[in-house]
Amino acid sequence: MTGPILFLDSGVGGLSVLAAVAARLPDAPLVYCADSAGFPYGTKSEAEVSARVAGLLGRLTERLRPSIVVIACNTASTIALGHVRPVLAVPVVGTVPAIKPAAEQTQSGVIGVLGTKATVRQPYVDDLSARFASHCTVLRHGSAALVEAAEHKLRGLTPDPAIFRDAIAGLTAQPGGDRLDTIVLACTHFPLVAAELAAAAPRPMAFIDGAQGIARRTAHLLEGAAWPEVRSAGRAIFTGGTSGLAPLLPALKGFGLETVESL
Repeated sequence: MTGPILFLDSGVGGLSVLAAVAARLPDAPLVYCADSAGFPYGTKSEAEVSARVAGLLGRLTERLRPSIVVIACNTASTIALGHVRPVLAVPVVGTVPAIKPAAEQTQSGVIGVLGTKATVRQPYVDDLSARFASHCTVLRHGSAALVEAAEHKLRGLTPDPAIFRDAIAGLTAQPGGDRLDTIVLACTHFPLVAAELAAAAPRPMAFIDGAQGIARRTAHLLEGAAWPEVRSAGRAIFTGGTSGLAPLLPALKGFGLETVESL
């Protein structure tokens, strides 16, 4: 029997990726791990993120025996993917900024990369920009407040609209920002607040994330998998314990995660 698909993020942002994978693989059992004890990754050093992700995935794969691991976090992927893949005995799919499709779609030649501060400073982003967007102006902005806003939204709270205006202004205020027409949501939290970001934009803009590409890649790697005849309820694991999660439970159930436990 094929093991579950294991998703990892520091918080609930990776649920945007889980949703895309679940839609493509409706029979697959799903386990979502939020490293809430290490949240947020985007404000930590590269060494801290790499050590946490490698250690946590080592424990989880030994315990859960997944068929595949999806690092549903841009920061963790751009920092730790190269360290994790050689030491895990299962395929690992990462989440990287969707710069290539943004560069193909833009009409103005100016695209924005909106992510965490840790993600937007990574050499990985430099490489993607050089390979796929050399003909474009690529603006970057890191926002920790936007991550918190997405977390709050899934807990039923209403984030301050100024957070979204500030995030967009972080791109449009840069040289060339007046021609910005396409924004890469380079944090898996950000698609969860895409509507709020669109409402805060000074003009219509396209927002692109990598969830569908990750879903296609995951499905390809699991082609022919023998899933259980009856799909088990999705599980959510929180490394920081389950205290205080009551406001989040309706959202988790909406993503098919019926049980919540602590690691």
